[in-house]
Parts: sequence; C-alpha cells; structure tokens
Amino acid sequence: MKKIILLLTATSLLTFTSCDLDKTREAELPEVDVDVDTEEGQLPAFDVDWADVDITTETETVEVPKVVVVMEEEEVEVPTIDVDMPDEEKEERSLVVEAEVDDVEHNLEIREIRASQNRLYVIAMLEAMEMNLDGKTMRVQDQVNLNAPDLDVKYIIVGEKPKRVYNDQNMYVSSMSDLPERVRDAETIYTRS
Repeated sequence: MKKIILLLTATSLLTFTSCDLDKTREAELPEVDVDVDTEEGQLPAFDVDWADVDITTETETVEVPKVVVVMEEEEVEVPTIDVDMPDEEKEERSLVVEAEVDDVEHNLEIREIRASQNRLYVIAMLEAMEMNLDGKTMRVQDQVNLNAPDLDVKYIIVGEKPKRVYNDQNMYVSSMSDLPERVRDAETIYTRS
C-alpha cells in the first residue's frame, strides 16, 4: 500500500512540475464597502536582556612601524624658468618631483625639462646612494620654479621604481633611451648644468 501511495505522489509531483501554465486573465478582488468603528490598537512591547558588554584597554607590547622624517629649511639655489608664449598670461609655480624610497638613501635631481605644444615633461634622475635607512622610508624631492602660461606637466623619473604606492603618480623608465618617442622628440628647454 505504501508503494502505491509513494508512486501516486511521485506521479502527481511530476505532473505538476512538468506542466506549462499560462495566465489567461488578471485576478480582480471584489469591491467591498464597509463602515467600521475602530479603537486604537497597541503594538506588543518586549523586554530583551542581552549580553552585558564592557570595553576596557590593556597595555601590551606590539610592533608599530615608525617613519621618521626630518624636514629642515635650507637656502638653496632653485632654477627659475621663464617661458613667454604669444597672447598667454604667465603664472609662477613650482615644479616638484618626489619619490618615496626605503632600504638606502637616494638622490633625486631634475635633469631636463622638455616642451611639446602645451605640455612639459619634467625628467628627473633617481640614484641609490650608500647610506642604509635601517628599514625606514624617506621622501626625496627636487624642484624648479616656472614662470609660464598654464601648461600640462608630466613627471618622468629615470631609475628603478621603488616599491611604494606613493610612487605610482609618476612615470618611471630605466634609462634616457627608454623615454617614449613623444618625449624624445620634444624640445629641451632646460638642462641642469
């Protein structure tokens, strides 16, 4: 008897799941006109007891990365480039190239500035030095002052790109011969002597 009931159930399930059902008209609820007097209701109230949470602090010794940056003001000679373009107003600004390095100290120096139409290419050289930074990071920079119309500026650093996220803002190339053709073909307007 159980086998027959099981067989009938399986057959009816197969029938219902394998049928194709198409709706032929929309459902419509009957219209009801009711005039009812009601009293104000009340939602249930609950008193919930949950875990008692206390937040405290404990003193523990942990390793915390420290970055030591010492900025000192020095008087240095900063090159100033004056560019005249017909019918263009000039504005003064600083062209600053920076890199964030670790492992060993580096020197960063702007070597050339090239121009093509309304774009300047600031080309700097990044060179590793010998002083060990003992696991610290430091930023190195160089700048020139520019008195010129508003120009688009691209910074290119020649040297090995340090593995720091900060350095993603500049283009890095291995050598001057690896500069893109548009940069190689641009006119050199400044060379550090």
